[in-house]
Amino acid sequence: MNILGISCHYHDAAACLIKDGQVVVAVQEERFNRIKNSADFPINAINYCIQAGGITFDEIDHVGFYEKPFLKFSRVIIDHLQAWPYSLKNFMDTMPYWLQDRLVLPLTLEKEIGFKGKVFFIKHHLSHAASSFLVSPFEEAAILTSDAVGEWATMTCGRGRGNDIQIFKEIQYPHSLGLVYTAVTTYLGFAAHEGEGTVMALASVGKPKYLDQFRKIVRVKDDGSFFIDESFFGFNKGTRMYSGKFIKTFGTARLPGSALEERHCDVAASLQKFTEETLVTIARDLYKETKLDRLCLAGGLFLNCVANSKILEQGPFKEIFIQPAAGDSGGALGVASYVYHSILKNPRNCVMTHAYLGTEYSADQIKRILLNRNITFKEFDDVELLRYVAGEIAKDKIVGWFQGRMEFGPRALGNRSILANPCNPHIKEILNAKVKKREPFRPYAPLVLEEKAGEFFELKGASPFMLLAPMVKKEKREVVPGIVHVDGTARVQTVNINTNQKLYQLIKEFENLTGVPIIINTSFNLRGEPVVCSPEDAINCFRKSEMDYLVLGNFLVEKS
Repeated sequence: MNILGISCHYHDAAACLIKDGQVVVAVQEERFNRIKNSADFPINAINYCIQAGGITFDEIDHVGFYEKPFLKFSRVIIDHLQAWPYSLKNFMDTMPYWLQDRLVLPLTLEKEIGFKGKVFFIKHHLSHAASSFLVSPFEEAAILTSDAVGEWATMTCGRGRGNDIQIFKEIQYPHSLGLVYTAVTTYLGFAAHEGEGTVMALASVGKPKYLDQFRKIVRVKDDGSFFIDESFFGFNKGTRMYSGKFIKTFGTARLPGSALEERHCDVAASLQKFTEETLVTIARDLYKETKLDRLCLAGGLFLNCVANSKILEQGPFKEIFIQPAAGDSGGALGVASYVYHSILKNPRNCVMTHAYLGTEYSADQIKRILLNRNITFKEFDDVELLRYVAGEIAKDKIVGWFQGRMEFGPRALGNRSILANPCNPHIKEILNAKVKKREPFRPYAPLVLEEKAGEFFELKGASPFMLLAPMVKKEKREVVPGIVHVDGTARVQTVNINTNQKLYQLIKEFENLTGVPIIINTSFNLRGEPVVCSPEDAINCFRKSEMDYLVLGNFLVEKS
C-alpha cells in the first residue's frame, strides 16, 4: 500500500511516501526549486517520491494533507473581520491564494499528477503529533506539539498508544508561544520562519533582564495553560507582528542588518528563558496527566534545541523523541503515517532512526557531471578518501561533504554538510569568512561518535538529529573550542555506525589523528540559500565560497 503525504501553501512544503508502513522517501520542495522555505505545491518533491519509491502515480492508494483547509480558512476570515480595517492589506494579499490553491487540493492533485482517489485531511497539530509518535520507538508516550498556529490550535497535549493518538488539551489562536517567538524575531530584525534559530543563538549573548515583562505579556498558569495580552501584538493588523505598546516596553525595533545592541541581546535572552520555563511547566503538567515516562515532541517550536534540552534535563520525562523535520515539512510525514496506521489500522513497523530520506546520486552520475563541467578531480577508494579528508580537516581545511541520501528536515546531518576542525579556536571566524557569512555569535555544531558523546557532553542518551544542546564538559572546552557556544553548550549530533557508516569512519579517522572524536558540521549552503540537493548545487556553492575541498561521493575536487 502506497500513501503520499503532502504539506504546502504556508512554508516548508514537503512530500513523503510510505510504502507498506515504511517511510521510503521524504523531501522538501525548497531543495528542488531552490527557494528557501518554499510554500509552493511540492510537485518536484512529489515527483521524486514517486521516482525513488519505484511506483507510478496510478499506484498511489491514498493522499493525505497535513491540515484541514476549510477549518483554517474560517479562522482566517474571522481573524480578518475582527482586525478590520487594519487587516485590509493582509486580506487582499492572501485571499487570491486561498481561492486559487489552498481550498482546492483534490483538483490540484488531479491536474498535476492525475490522482482522483481518496484524499484525507487531518488537523495540523494531529499531523505534528503523528509525525513524532508514530515513527518513535515508543509503544506508549505523552505527546506535546507547539508552533505558531495550525487551524485554531497553537499547542496540544495528548497521548499515544499503539496506533491511536488522543489529543485531550489544546490552546487556541491567538494565544501562541510560537507566534510570540516569531514576533520578537521580526522585532529583532530577523526574518520570520527563518531567523528564530538566530534569536536562539543570540540569547546566549544577552541576559534575561526583561523576563518579568514577558511573564506579564504572557500569563502562564500552574497547569501550563497561558494567555497572551494581545495589545502587545498585531498578528493580522498590518505589516508587523508587534504593536506600539511592545515598542514602548522594549524600545525601538532593530532594522534588519543594523548593529546589534546589548538591549537586543537581552530581549532575545529574556524571550528564550521565558520560552524554556513555560515549556518545562507544560511538560511537567503533561506528565502529571499521563504518568508516562516517555515524551514525543513536534511542531516548529521544538526545533529550538536549547529548550528541548531544558525539557529533558529539568522535566520529569526519562526519554524524549523528536524527529528531524519537527516543523511544517514534517507534516507530510505525519499525515502519511496517520493515514496508514491510525485511519487504515495497519500495524506500526517503522522507527525513524535516521533522516537520510532524500535524493541520492550514483558514482557514474557524479563523475559524468564533473567531466561535463571540465572539473579536475581525484577518485579514491573509501579507505584512502577518509584518511585523506580527515588529515586535511586536521590541517584546518574546510570541506564540502556530499554523500548518499539527502537529509529530511532543516538541518544537515552529515550527508549535505560542510566539515571543519573543532580543535581550532579560530575556526568560527574562518568558516564565517570563507563560507557562511553569518553573524559571529552563531555557533557551529559538533558531529560526535555516539559512544564517545558522554566524554565531552552532559548528554542524556543519543541526539541523532541535532535537536538537543547539552553543556560541554568544562574539562573538554579547551580541547574543542570551535563547537562551544558562549553559554557552554553545543548543538550535538551523535553519529551511529549503523545509520551512517561513512561519516562514522571519517570521524574515527580524525580521532586517530587528533585524539578527538568530533568534527564540526554546518549545512552545505550559502547564507539565504537552501541546503544543496544535487551535485550541480554542491559545485555551484563550492565555486561561490572559499571552501578548500569538495567531496562528492569518492571524488575529491580541490579549490584552485
